[in-house]
Amino acid sequence: EIRNLVKRYGDHLAVDHLNLTLEMGKVYGFLGPNGAGKSTTMNIMTGYLSATEGDVVVNGHSILDEPEEAKACIGYLPEQPPLYMDMTVEEYLAFCAQLKKVPLEQQEHQLREVIAMTQLEPVQSRLIGNLSKGYRQRVGLAQAILRYPPILILDEPTVGLDPKQIIEVRSLIHNLAKEHTVILSSHILSEVQAVCDQIIILHHGKLLANDTPEGLEEQLGGRRLLLTAKGDKGQVEAILSQTPGVQSAELTQDGELTHGTLQLEGEDPREALFFAFAEAGLPLLELRPRTASLEEVFLDLTDDNDTVAARAAALFQTSVETAEKEAVGDESDL
Repeated sequence: EIRNLVKRYGDHLAVDHLNLTLEMGKVYGFLGPNGAGKSTTMNIMTGYLSATEGDVVVNGHSILDEPEEAKACIGYLPEQPPLYMDMTVEEYLAFCAQLKKVPLEQQEHQLREVIAMTQLEPVQSRLIGNLSKGYRQRVGLAQAILRYPPILILDEPTVGLDPKQIIEVRSLIHNLAKEHTVILSSHILSEVQAVCDQIIILHHGKLLANDTPEGLEEQLGGRRLLLTAKGDKGQVEAILSQTPGVQSAELTQDGELTHGTLQLEGEDPREALFFAFAEAGLPLLELRPRTASLEEVFLDLTDDNDTVAARAAALFQTSVETAEKEAVGDESDL
């Protein structure tokens, strides 16, 4: 739980009164442009940086008042893994196991398991300094998993990996999420969409959105329909202008087909459109909802344009209200 977190560097406000509650067993994606405050927030969560104001509570332990207990619950992979280049992979992981106070009788077993999970067997006896960037990234991930902490914080975990390795790391994150809470920072939007259950978007140190990928796409995309009909553009315009629920339409003619994006308001017009086109004798080839892609969501929310900022604020307020309603429902069930 992140409580009113603030971090200042002189006059620069890197994290601006951030509040978040993360649940067990989910994969959270931290998104934001460079300088949004993602890495700073992660460093404070793990105890590597002190906060100017606020607190982080990890499994009931304050990172300020009980730092050792809080840090014991976290496995951390920084953007630049903290590796010793003159050690072999086995030596380094054994050293990390001792630092993390893994019981002596469990160390050998855990090392074998972690090396297998991160597929480091071919290079386990080699010096880290002689490894490729991709393998070094895996070594950093292996040290984060050691002692099997309930929370894993991964800052750009697939940087430097080839496509095959990226798929393997994504699969590993999916498996880890069954028993861990995973907080993942990445600039690769397709990766976040493929791996994460919840997306958190930061900008200028503030929380802009906290929702599922599907929820963000649906809410920011607004109510829109994609339409394709076989007929003249003028005929299609006439039908749309008389259909309740269609606010506006952008239409293009392509041969004997008319394509359009409809902006909706009020009631769902799909049934009325179906019957109207059938009555006019115009075949309706496509009529489906259109949502914004995650790329569009991200670009819209992190645009500094005032209009877009207002939309972002409205979206975030909707997300908060939805979460509050769900919490009230949970309490009433209890």
